[in-house]
Amino acid sequence: MNLQQLRYVVATAEHRTMTDAARSLYIAQPALSRAIRDLERELGMTLFARSGRGVVVTAQGRRVVKLAREALDAVHEIEGLAGQGGVTEAELRIASTPSLEPGLAGRLLPAYTAEHPGVRVHIVRCDGRDAVVSAIRDQRADLGLTDLPVPTDLITHPLERQEIVLISPPGLELPNPVPMGKLNGMRLALPARGSLRRRELDAMFGKYAVKPVVVLETDERNGWLNAVRAGQASLLWYRGMAEQAARAGLVVRSLEPAVRRVIAVVHARRRLPLIAQDFLATAEKGTAA
Repeated sequence: MNLQQLRYVVATAEHRTMTDAARSLYIAQPALSRAIRDLERELGMTLFARSGRGVVVTAQGRRVVKLAREALDAVHEIEGLAGQGGVTEAELRIASTPSLEPGLAGRLLPAYTAEHPGVRVHIVRCDGRDAVVSAIRDQRADLGLTDLPVPTDLITHPLERQEIVLISPPGLELPNPVPMGKLNGMRLALPARGSLRRRELDAMFGKYAVKPVVVLETDERNGWLNAVRAGQASLLWYRGMAEQAARAGLVVRSLEPAVRRVIAVVHARRRLPLIAQDFLATAEKGTAA
């Protein structure tokens, strides 16, 4: 068994389909399937069983996957120590959505880097929650900052509840806070139809029996703000965007009843590098304070 085989096992367990696992590893799906079969023959055990179009980890496989993750984490940590001994800094990779990045850069990172000046933090910019989850599963990020919920294969560390607000062009005659009923017939820019965030907003509209007029459907955040700046629509998004919106001359109002989402640091179910553990401790300490 070698490190490449360990990576194959972990990727297959995390993605649950050979096709998705192969894509994350940048190899052909038949090559991954052969490698897994060869490893199973070498070990004399079945690690994965077919389930529809995907695979499930067997009881024996779960133990192997756990040990494989620990081995890969140990190798990554050793490489990090080697880097610290030379000219290379240790690097912590954090995936974040655009709306949460200002809070990450403004509050969490200064507190962390003040205590760990030898660590270079790289922010992996992601379009949304799904992209943050993918970055963690593909091991392009050690930690992720996103709103909940996320799939159950990730571990969550809730930090705060952030309010969803209405961001509108100036001149609209609306109270503050805005009753949910006022969203009925309102011109809104919304996430793309079928996306997770759009489904959540549609569920909220259904709950309060309102039907907004959809002016723009896109997952591009700048497109949303541009539509509001142009006076074409309003936007539902986090309070964290309020400062940016106010600088653009837009109006921010709360909703009634208030709507909040839990913001959390998330990571895969494996032993974290020490620098990631330290970041978690800093984030949770700041939340407690």
